[in-house]
Amino acid sequence: MSVFGMVSSVAGFIKVRYLVDKALIDNMVFRAHYRVTSAILFLCCIIVTANNLIGDPIQCINDRGVPGHVINTYCWITYTFTLPHEQGKRVGTEVAHPGLGNENQEKTYHSYYQWVPFVLFFQGVMFYVPHWIWKNWENGKIRMITEGMRGSMVGVGEKQEREHRQYRLVQYLMETLHMHTSYAFGYFFCEALNFVNVMVNIFMTDKFLGGAFLTYGTDVVAFSNMNQENRTDPMVQVFPRVTKCTFHKFGPSGTIQTHDALCILALNILNEKIYIFLWFWFIILAVLSGLAIVYSAAVVLLPSTRETILKRRFRFGVPNAVETIIRKTQVGDFLLIHLLGQNTNQLVFSEILDEFVRRLNFGNSNSNLPSAPSTLEISPIYPEIEKFKETDA
Repeated sequence: MSVFGMVSSVAGFIKVRYLVDKALIDNMVFRAHYRVTSAILFLCCIIVTANNLIGDPIQCINDRGVPGHVINTYCWITYTFTLPHEQGKRVGTEVAHPGLGNENQEKTYHSYYQWVPFVLFFQGVMFYVPHWIWKNWENGKIRMITEGMRGSMVGVGEKQEREHRQYRLVQYLMETLHMHTSYAFGYFFCEALNFVNVMVNIFMTDKFLGGAFLTYGTDVVAFSNMNQENRTDPMVQVFPRVTKCTFHKFGPSGTIQTHDALCILALNILNEKIYIFLWFWFIILAVLSGLAIVYSAAVVLLPSTRETILKRRFRFGVPNAVETIIRKTQVGDFLLIHLLGQNTNQLVFSEILDEFVRRLNFGNSNSNLPSAPSTLEISPIYPEIEKFKETDA
Protein backbone atom coordinates (compact mmCIF):
# COMPACT_ATOMS: atom_id res chain seq x y z
CA MET A 1 0.00 0.00 0.00
CA SER A 2 1.43 3.40 -0.98
CA VAL A 3 2.17 6.11 1.57
CA PHE A 4 -0.36 8.38 -0.14
CA GLY A 5 -3.04 5.74 0.20
CA MET A 6 -2.32 5.26 3.89
CA VAL A 7 -2.28 8.99 4.53
CA SER A 8 -5.62 9.47 2.77
CA SER A 9 -7.14 6.86 5.08
CA VAL A 10 -6.90 9.28 8.03
CA ALA A 11 -7.97 12.37 6.09
CA GLY A 12 -11.52 11.95 7.36
CA PHE A 13 -10.53 13.20 10.80
CA ILE A 14 -10.24 16.72 9.40
CA LYS A 15 -13.84 17.01 8.23
CA VAL A 16 -13.98 20.41 6.63
CA ARG A 17 -17.36 19.64 5.11
CA TYR A 18 -18.76 19.16 8.63
CA LEU A 19 -18.33 22.87 9.25
CA VAL A 20 -21.28 23.34 6.89
CA ASP A 21 -23.30 20.13 6.95
CA LYS A 22 -23.12 19.05 10.59
CA ALA A 23 -24.06 20.69 13.84
CA LEU A 24 -21.18 22.16 15.87
CA ILE A 25 -21.33 20.88 19.44
CA ASP A 26 -18.02 22.27 20.71
CA ASN A 27 -15.48 25.04 20.15
CA MET A 28 -12.34 25.33 18.00
CA VAL A 29 -9.96 24.26 20.79
CA PHE A 30 -12.08 21.17 21.45
CA ARG A 31 -11.98 20.29 17.75
CA ALA A 32 -8.21 20.81 17.66
CA HIS A 33 -7.92 17.82 20.00
CA TYR A 34 -9.98 15.18 18.24
CA ARG A 35 -9.75 16.32 14.63
CA VAL A 36 -6.33 17.89 14.20
CA THR A 37 -4.24 16.21 16.92
CA SER A 38 -5.65 12.73 16.38
CA ALA A 39 -5.10 13.09 12.64
CA ILE A 40 -1.50 14.27 13.21
CA LEU A 41 -0.70 11.35 15.50
CA PHE A 42 -2.26 8.74 13.20
CA LEU A 43 -0.40 10.29 10.26
CA CYS A 44 2.89 10.10 12.17
CA CYS A 45 2.14 6.48 13.02
CA ILE A 46 1.70 5.71 9.32
CA ILE A 47 4.88 7.57 8.36
CA VAL A 48 7.13 5.67 10.80
CA THR A 49 5.74 2.35 9.57
CA ALA A 50 6.25 3.18 5.88
CA ASN A 51 9.56 1.42 5.20
CA ASN A 52 9.65 2.63 1.61
CA LEU A 53 10.53 6.12 2.92
CA ILE A 54 13.78 5.13 4.64
CA GLY A 55 14.38 1.47 3.79
CA ASP A 56 15.13 -0.92 6.63
CA PRO A 57 14.65 0.77 10.03
CA ILE A 58 17.88 -0.77 11.37
CA GLN A 59 21.05 -2.04 9.68
CA CYS A 60 23.99 -3.41 11.68
CA ILE A 61 27.57 -4.18 10.68
CA ASN A 62 29.84 -6.58 12.56
CA ASP A 63 32.99 -8.68 12.07
CA ARG A 64 31.09 -11.17 9.86
CA GLY A 65 30.83 -13.60 12.75
CA VAL A 66 27.04 -13.27 12.67
CA PRO A 67 24.86 -13.14 9.53
CA GLY A 68 23.55 -9.66 8.77
CA HIS A 69 19.84 -10.48 8.99
CA VAL A 70 20.39 -12.20 12.35
CA ILE A 71 22.18 -9.27 13.99
CA ASN A 72 19.66 -6.82 12.52
CA THR A 73 16.72 -8.73 13.94
CA TYR A 74 18.39 -9.29 17.31
CA CYS A 75 19.34 -5.65 17.83
CA TRP A 76 15.89 -4.47 16.77
CA ILE A 77 13.92 -6.72 19.11
CA THR A 78 16.25 -6.24 22.10
CA TYR A 79 18.02 -2.88 22.39
CA THR A 80 21.01 -0.86 21.34
CA PHE A 81 23.05 1.57 23.43
CA THR A 82 25.17 4.72 23.35
CA LEU A 83 27.68 6.19 25.80
CA PRO A 84 26.56 9.56 27.22
CA HIS A 85 30.12 10.54 28.23
CA GLU A 86 31.17 10.35 24.60
CA GLN A 87 28.61 12.94 23.49
CA GLY A 88 29.93 16.31 22.41
CA LYS A 89 33.32 15.01 21.23
CA ARG A 90 34.66 15.68 17.77
CA VAL A 91 33.56 13.11 15.22
CA GLY A 92 36.42 11.63 13.21
CA THR A 93 39.19 12.56 15.64
CA GLU A 94 37.93 11.71 19.14
CA VAL A 95 34.98 9.40 18.37
CA ALA A 96 33.75 7.53 15.33
CA HIS A 97 30.17 8.68 15.88
CA PRO A 98 28.42 10.76 18.57
CA GLY A 99 27.97 8.68 21.71
CA LEU A 100 30.28 5.81 20.69
CA GLY A 101 33.61 4.87 22.25
CA ASN A 102 35.16 2.73 24.99
CA GLU A 103 32.39 0.63 26.56
CA ASN A 104 33.88 0.62 30.08
CA GLN A 105 31.57 3.40 31.23
CA GLU A 106 27.92 4.20 31.78
CA LYS A 107 25.58 3.17 28.96
CA THR A 108 22.27 4.58 27.77
CA TYR A 109 20.03 1.88 26.35
CA HIS A 110 17.58 2.54 23.52
CA SER A 111 14.62 0.29 22.87
CA TYR A 112 11.83 2.85 22.41
CA TYR A 113 12.07 2.71 18.61
CA GLN A 114 10.18 -0.61 18.57
CA TRP A 115 7.18 1.02 20.24
CA VAL A 116 6.99 4.41 18.52
CA PRO A 117 4.16 3.53 16.07
CA PHE A 118 2.12 1.83 18.83
CA VAL A 119 2.53 4.76 21.20
CA LEU A 120 1.59 7.29 18.51
CA PHE A 121 -1.53 5.30 17.64
CA PHE A 122 -2.50 5.01 21.32
CA GLN A 123 -2.03 8.75 21.80
CA GLY A 124 -4.25 9.43 18.78
CA VAL A 125 -6.99 7.35 20.39
CA MET A 126 -6.52 9.18 23.70
CA PHE A 127 -7.12 12.55 22.03
CA TYR A 128 -10.32 11.23 20.45
CA VAL A 129 -11.82 9.80 23.67
CA PRO A 130 -13.08 13.13 25.21
CA HIS A 131 -14.93 13.90 21.98
CA TRP A 132 -16.44 10.41 21.95
CA ILE A 133 -17.64 10.87 25.54
CA TRP A 134 -19.14 14.30 24.82
CA LYS A 135 -20.74 13.14 21.56
CA ASN A 136 -22.54 10.33 23.37
CA TRP A 137 -23.45 12.60 26.28
CA GLU A 138 -24.79 15.29 23.92
CA ASN A 139 -26.75 12.61 22.01
CA GLY A 140 -27.42 14.75 18.94
CA LYS A 141 -29.51 17.38 20.75
CA ILE A 142 -28.15 20.40 18.85
CA ARG A 143 -28.41 18.61 15.50
CA MET A 144 -32.05 17.74 16.09
CA ILE A 145 -33.30 21.08 17.41
CA THR A 146 -31.52 23.08 14.66
CA GLU A 147 -32.55 20.80 11.80
CA GLY A 148 -33.46 22.94 8.80
CA MET A 149 -32.04 26.15 10.29
CA ARG A 150 -28.29 25.67 9.96
CA GLY A 151 -28.08 26.95 6.39
CA SER A 152 -29.22 30.21 4.85
CA MET A 153 -32.97 30.08 4.14
CA VAL A 154 -34.30 32.49 1.52
CA GLY A 155 -37.52 32.82 -0.39
CA VAL A 156 -41.12 33.22 0.75
CA GLY A 157 -41.79 29.55 1.34
CA GLU A 158 -38.50 29.04 3.13
CA LYS A 159 -39.09 32.10 5.29
CA GLN A 160 -42.41 30.69 6.44
CA GLU A 161 -40.80 27.32 7.17
CA ARG A 162 -37.98 29.06 9.03
CA GLU A 163 -40.42 30.98 11.22
CA HIS A 164 -42.28 27.77 11.94
CA ARG A 165 -39.09 25.99 13.01
CA GLN A 166 -37.94 28.99 15.06
CA TYR A 167 -41.26 29.04 16.88
CA ARG A 168 -40.95 25.36 17.76
CA LEU A 169 -37.33 25.85 18.87
CA VAL A 170 -38.29 28.71 21.21
CA GLN A 171 -41.11 26.55 22.53
CA TYR A 172 -38.56 23.82 23.28
CA LEU A 173 -36.30 26.32 25.08
CA MET A 174 -39.21 27.45 27.25
CA GLU A 175 -40.40 23.94 28.05
CA THR A 176 -36.90 22.78 29.05
CA LEU A 177 -35.80 25.96 30.83
CA HIS A 178 -33.40 25.18 33.71
CA MET A 179 -33.23 21.52 32.66
CA HIS A 180 -29.80 21.56 30.96
CA THR A 181 -27.51 21.46 34.00
CA SER A 182 -26.28 17.91 33.35
CA TYR A 183 -25.82 18.81 29.68
CA ALA A 184 -23.51 21.68 30.61
CA PHE A 185 -21.70 19.55 33.18
CA GLY A 186 -20.92 16.97 30.49
CA TYR A 187 -19.47 19.61 28.20
CA PHE A 188 -17.30 21.28 30.83
CA PHE A 189 -16.15 17.89 32.12
CA CYS A 190 -15.00 16.83 28.63
CA GLU A 191 -13.34 20.21 28.10
CA ALA A 192 -11.37 19.74 31.33
CA LEU A 193 -10.61 16.18 30.21
CA ASN A 194 -8.99 17.60 27.07
CA PHE A 195 -6.59 19.66 29.17
CA VAL A 196 -5.79 16.74 31.47
CA ASN A 197 -5.28 14.52 28.42
CA VAL A 198 -2.73 16.79 26.74
CA MET A 199 -0.78 17.17 29.99
CA VAL A 200 -0.79 13.40 30.53
CA ASN A 201 0.47 12.92 26.97
CA ILE A 202 3.33 15.37 27.54
CA PHE A 203 4.54 13.56 30.66
CA MET A 204 3.85 10.13 29.16
CA THR A 205 6.00 11.00 26.14
CA ASP A 206 8.73 12.28 28.45
CA LYS A 207 8.71 8.98 30.33
CA PHE A 208 8.69 7.05 27.05
CA LEU A 209 11.79 8.91 25.81
CA GLY A 210 13.71 8.47 29.03
CA GLY A 211 13.03 11.91 30.52
CA ALA A 212 14.26 13.87 27.51
CA PHE A 213 10.98 15.22 26.11
CA LEU A 214 10.12 18.00 28.59
CA THR A 215 13.16 20.06 27.59
CA TYR A 216 13.51 18.69 24.08
CA GLY A 217 12.09 21.70 22.25
CA THR A 218 14.00 24.29 24.27
CA ASP A 219 17.23 22.31 23.82
CA VAL A 220 16.73 22.23 20.05
CA VAL A 221 16.05 25.98 19.94
CA ALA A 222 19.15 26.68 22.05
CA PHE A 223 21.19 24.40 19.77
CA SER A 224 20.15 26.37 16.69
CA ASN A 225 21.45 29.58 18.28
CA MET A 226 24.86 28.17 19.30
CA ASN A 227 28.16 28.46 17.50
CA GLN A 228 28.45 25.85 14.75
CA GLU A 229 31.79 24.54 16.03
CA ASN A 230 30.86 24.15 19.69
CA ARG A 231 27.32 22.79 19.59
CA THR A 232 26.03 19.26 20.16
CA ASP A 233 22.77 18.36 18.48
CA PRO A 234 20.25 17.35 21.20
CA MET A 235 18.22 15.47 18.60
CA VAL A 236 21.17 13.13 18.03
CA GLN A 237 21.43 12.54 21.79
CA VAL A 238 17.76 11.62 22.13
CA PHE A 239 17.45 9.90 18.75
CA PRO A 240 20.95 8.57 17.93
CA ARG A 241 21.48 7.60 14.31
CA VAL A 242 24.37 5.22 15.02
CA THR A 243 24.37 2.97 18.10
CA LYS A 244 26.12 -0.14 19.36
CA CYS A 245 24.79 -3.63 19.94
CA THR A 246 26.41 -6.67 21.56
CA PHE A 247 25.61 -10.22 20.42
CA HIS A 248 26.78 -13.33 22.28
CA LYS A 249 27.00 -16.83 20.83
CA PHE A 250 28.88 -20.08 21.38
CA GLY A 251 32.08 -20.65 19.42
CA PRO A 252 33.30 -23.98 17.93
CA SER A 253 34.88 -25.03 21.24
CA GLY A 254 31.83 -24.11 23.29
CA THR A 255 33.21 -20.84 24.61
CA ILE A 256 31.06 -17.72 24.59
CA GLN A 257 31.98 -15.29 21.85
CA THR A 258 31.11 -11.59 21.95
CA HIS A 259 30.37 -9.77 18.72
CA ASP A 260 30.11 -5.99 18.67
CA ALA A 261 28.00 -4.34 16.00
CA LEU A 262 27.43 -0.78 14.87
CA CYS A 263 23.76 -0.20 14.04
CA ILE A 264 22.37 2.54 11.84
CA LEU A 265 18.89 3.59 13.03
CA ALA A 266 17.53 5.26 9.91
CA LEU A 267 14.10 5.46 11.53
CA ASN A 268 15.41 8.05 13.99
CA ILE A 269 15.70 10.55 11.16
CA LEU A 270 11.90 10.56 11.12
CA ASN A 271 11.44 10.19 14.87
CA GLU A 272 13.47 13.28 15.72
CA LYS A 273 11.41 15.44 13.34
CA ILE A 274 8.11 13.99 14.54
CA TYR A 275 8.82 14.56 18.22
CA ILE A 276 10.17 18.08 17.83
CA PHE A 277 6.92 18.95 16.04
CA LEU A 278 4.84 17.18 18.71
CA TRP A 279 6.70 19.07 21.46
CA PHE A 280 5.69 22.45 20.06
CA TRP A 281 2.18 21.26 19.16
CA PHE A 282 1.50 19.80 22.62
CA ILE A 283 2.73 23.00 24.30
CA ILE A 284 0.50 25.16 22.09
CA LEU A 285 -2.47 22.83 22.63
CA ALA A 286 -1.95 22.79 26.40
CA VAL A 287 -1.91 26.60 26.53
CA LEU A 288 -5.03 26.87 24.36
CA SER A 289 -6.81 24.21 26.43
CA GLY A 290 -5.93 26.04 29.63
CA LEU A 291 -7.31 29.29 28.22
CA ALA A 292 -10.48 27.47 27.14
CA ILE A 293 -10.99 26.26 30.72
CA VAL A 294 -10.48 29.81 32.04
CA TYR A 295 -13.03 31.04 29.47
CA SER A 296 -15.54 28.38 30.52
CA ALA A 297 -14.99 29.19 34.20
CA ALA A 298 -15.70 32.85 33.46
CA VAL A 299 -18.91 31.85 31.65
CA VAL A 300 -20.03 29.80 34.66
CA LEU A 301 -19.02 32.26 37.39
CA LEU A 302 -19.45 35.69 35.80
CA PRO A 303 -22.78 36.81 34.31
CA SER A 304 -20.94 39.77 32.79
CA THR A 305 -18.98 37.33 30.62
CA ARG A 306 -22.21 35.83 29.28
CA GLU A 307 -23.49 39.32 28.58
CA THR A 308 -20.30 40.18 26.67
CA ILE A 309 -20.58 36.99 24.59
CA LEU A 310 -24.12 37.83 23.49
CA LYS A 311 -23.22 41.42 22.65
CA ARG A 312 -19.76 41.02 21.11
CA ARG A 313 -19.72 37.57 19.56
CA PHE A 314 -23.35 37.16 18.49
CA ARG A 315 -24.05 40.90 18.16
CA PHE A 316 -27.31 40.67 20.02
CA GLY A 317 -27.24 44.21 21.32
CA VAL A 318 -30.67 44.95 22.81
CA PRO A 319 -29.63 45.84 26.42
CA ASN A 320 -32.89 44.94 28.17
CA ALA A 321 -33.16 41.68 26.23
CA VAL A 322 -29.60 40.64 27.09
CA GLU A 323 -30.21 41.45 30.75
CA THR A 324 -33.37 39.34 30.72
CA ILE A 325 -31.56 36.33 29.26
CA ILE A 326 -28.74 36.56 31.79
CA ARG A 327 -31.09 37.01 34.73
CA LYS A 328 -33.63 34.30 33.88
CA THR A 329 -31.43 31.52 32.52
CA GLN A 330 -28.92 29.20 34.11
CA VAL A 331 -25.51 28.11 32.84
CA GLY A 332 -26.94 25.04 31.11
CA ASP A 333 -29.51 27.17 29.28
CA PHE A 334 -26.82 29.63 28.23
CA LEU A 335 -24.59 26.85 26.89
CA LEU A 336 -27.46 25.60 24.75
CA ILE A 337 -28.09 29.15 23.50
CA HIS A 338 -24.36 29.56 22.81
CA LEU A 339 -24.32 26.38 20.70
CA LEU A 340 -27.44 27.53 18.86
CA GLY A 341 -25.60 30.73 17.97
CA GLN A 342 -22.78 28.67 16.45
CA ASN A 343 -25.19 26.70 14.28
CA THR A 344 -27.47 29.43 12.94
CA ASN A 345 -26.79 32.63 11.06
CA GLN A 346 -26.99 35.97 12.81
CA LEU A 347 -30.46 36.88 11.50
CA VAL A 348 -32.05 33.59 12.56
CA PHE A 349 -30.31 33.62 15.95
CA SER A 350 -31.43 37.19 16.67
CA GLU A 351 -35.03 36.31 15.81
CA ILE A 352 -34.87 33.27 18.09
CA LEU A 353 -33.53 35.32 20.98
CA ASP A 354 -36.10 38.09 20.42
CA GLU A 355 -38.95 35.59 20.68
CA PHE A 356 -37.29 33.83 23.59
CA VAL A 357 -36.97 37.10 25.53
CA ARG A 358 -40.60 37.95 24.77
CA ARG A 359 -41.66 34.57 26.14
CA LEU A 360 -39.52 35.05 29.25
CA ASN A 361 -41.14 38.41 29.91
CA PHE A 362 -44.74 37.77 28.90
CA GLY A 363 -45.16 34.00 28.90
CA ASN A 364 -46.36 31.92 25.95
CA SER A 365 -48.72 34.53 24.54
CA ASN A 366 -48.05 34.89 20.83
CA SER A 367 -49.96 38.12 20.17
CA ASN A 368 -46.82 39.73 18.77
CA LEU A 369 -46.22 36.88 16.32
CA PRO A 370 -49.39 36.59 14.13
CA SER A 371 -47.70 34.55 11.40
CA ALA A 372 -46.68 31.78 13.78
CA PRO A 373 -49.09 28.91 14.60
CA SER A 374 -50.74 28.93 17.99
CA THR A 375 -49.76 26.60 20.79
CA LEU A 376 -52.94 24.59 20.24
CA GLU A 377 -52.08 24.05 16.57
CA ILE A 378 -48.62 22.65 17.23
CA SER A 379 -47.49 19.55 19.06
CA PRO A 380 -44.54 19.74 21.47
CA ILE A 381 -41.04 19.50 20.06
CA TYR A 382 -40.25 16.27 21.88
CA PRO A 383 -42.10 14.00 19.41
CA GLU A 384 -40.17 15.69 16.59
CA ILE A 385 -36.89 14.87 18.34
CA GLU A 386 -37.97 11.23 18.63
CA LYS A 387 -38.79 11.28 14.93
CA PHE A 388 -35.23 12.40 14.10
CA LYS A 389 -33.83 9.63 16.31
CA GLU A 390 -35.93 7.02 14.49
CA THR A 391 -34.79 8.41 11.12
CA ASP A 392 -31.13 8.14 12.16
CA ALA A 393 -31.64 4.59 13.42
